[in-house]
Amino acid sequence: MKPRERVIMALNHEEPDRCPMQVSFTPEFASRLQKEMQPGEVSDKIHNPHGGGNTYELERALGVDVLLTSVGWANSYYQEAQEYVDEWGIGWKSTQYDTPYGSGRYTEICGHPLADDDAVRSYQAPDPTRPELYDESAWVLRKFKEDYWIVGVTVTTIFETAWALRGYERLLSDFALKPELAEQILDIPYHYHLTAAKKLTEMGVDMIWVGDDVGAQNNMIISPKMWRRFLKPRMANFIAELKAINPRVKVAYHSDGVIYPIIPDLIEIGLDVLNPIQPASMDPVKLKQEYGDKLCFWGSIDEQHTLPFGSVEDVQAEVIMRMNTLGKNGGLILGPTHHVQLDTPMENFWAMVNTICPTK
Repeated sequence: MKPRERVIMALNHEEPDRCPMQVSFTPEFASRLQKEMQPGEVSDKIHNPHGGGNTYELERALGVDVLLTSVGWANSYYQEAQEYVDEWGIGWKSTQYDTPYGSGRYTEICGHPLADDDAVRSYQAPDPTRPELYDESAWVLRKFKEDYWIVGVTVTTIFETAWALRGYERLLSDFALKPELAEQILDIPYHYHLTAAKKLTEMGVDMIWVGDDVGAQNNMIISPKMWRRFLKPRMANFIAELKAINPRVKVAYHSDGVIYPIIPDLIEIGLDVLNPIQPASMDPVKLKQEYGDKLCFWGSIDEQHTLPFGSVEDVQAEVIMRMNTLGKNGGLILGPTHHVQLDTPMENFWAMVNTICPTK
């Protein structure tokens, strides 16, 4: 069965020959993984999970079924080794972390171009219609669509880009104290990513992946009331405009953490797939029982505990449990809840891949 056929069956709530798999990696883990592959199987090109010339060699060598092509602000991650300012005017700095398998870095936001109220009026966002933004997506579709399920990625769709522009605490305060200003700021990434998502849909991607981290470990970052006021109407129109272009396109929504209160809202506005199903925050079995007839799921392998700190047997058991619960009667694309991190033991990584895809 082709990877594309496998995903289509799963999203139609049917059980394919095996559960579809999607895996992405931080650049540092990708470098470790490259060394594990057979000579000539993959290149040593630096891997950016958010876009920027991914060859997809690692993913295809592992047997994944889903390929991602990203356009939008999330591509600003992992651009430079030290400090830089992206095309949105947002400042970044590199922060080192250490693991038993070497040192890595995260790029963290350190500058907000809309921190001052007056800056909002004169701000010019990057142009989302530039043809070069879509060159990689066109190549992916041309080369791989016959065999793979292609996802156009426009994550950090509204809220995350908005707070990067404004500042996290400032935007949260704006929701309560300066709602009109908050609306203006939210519209900037909303219009940019909607333009990008519509273009990707017109180009022929199978799914658009949207979303923002609005959930924390044990609760939502913003109240459901605030989400419904500021984010739900924009996301509802976002999904409607994509499905007006292609009624068959699927839409996936990403948020880490707890988002139980807004799942019915997401279903109401036309969501097809929920990602990443962070098991330390939301119970996968409960989600399947309550929403498995209305939603499909993507992710669910624990990147906080099981993959980095569990045993091989723990990883195998979790994969099997997910396939037997979330994946029962289809409806699951299985994979980690985040890019695989540098602190993941290689034996745990292979235990996950080989349990999902035992013939690879």
